[in-house]
Amino acid sequence: MSQPRTIAVIGGTGAEGSGLALRWAHAGHSVIIGSRDAARAQAAADELNAILGKPALSGKTNADAVALADIVVLTVPYVSQLSTVEGLAGKLEGKILVDVTVPLVPPKVSTVQLPPSDSAAVALQAMVGPGVKVVSAFQNISAHKLKNLEHKIPCDVLVCCDDKDVRLVVIGLAADAGLRGINAGPLANSTVAESLTSVLIWINRAYKIPDSGITITGLE
Repeated sequence: MSQPRTIAVIGGTGAEGSGLALRWAHAGHSVIIGSRDAARAQAAADELNAILGKPALSGKTNADAVALADIVVLTVPYVSQLSTVEGLAGKLEGKILVDVTVPLVPPKVSTVQLPPSDSAAVALQAMVGPGVKVVSAFQNISAHKLKNLEHKIPCDVLVCCDDKDVRLVVIGLAADAGLRGINAGPLANSTVAESLTSVLIWINRAYKIPDSGITITGLE
């Protein structure tokens, strides 16, 4: 396990956020589920604690979760990405903000539709400023089997950030979740990971499978 962290998962009541939260808590991190509704957040934490068989997670409002954490993971839908973070901006200074956002625009979610900045993560970094280290990661991981702790997810995690040391921190978090993190360079490169999700959705539909993924070849 990497260095123990306090991780706030904003949007942690959803499938992706709760699955990652469960895996990090299982690895020994202190995990806080964040939601606009504290009771809903605690209910989600209780459900995950029941799977683990111990009280490893707690639930709080988004603002309270962020205030207590040193790493914040954003797992909300694209339509809520900037507005959610805008409401938390004052509490994010000096923290690592891992953005799992994919710019999916219904109904054509299997077609790549990037924002004017070419990357949702780049737009987020511009909004929060240099005092917050934004990392793009986990966009291509299917939530389908994240809560099955025995299941090895056959998909690599592309990790992009302008700070190379922070990049390595999140690669460590990927490993703690049972995933292989790949150093994919600066935040601008997150355009690739964000685009790939729509391609994977297309592949899932075309081949009638639930969880296609990507693997980087040539590495040990």
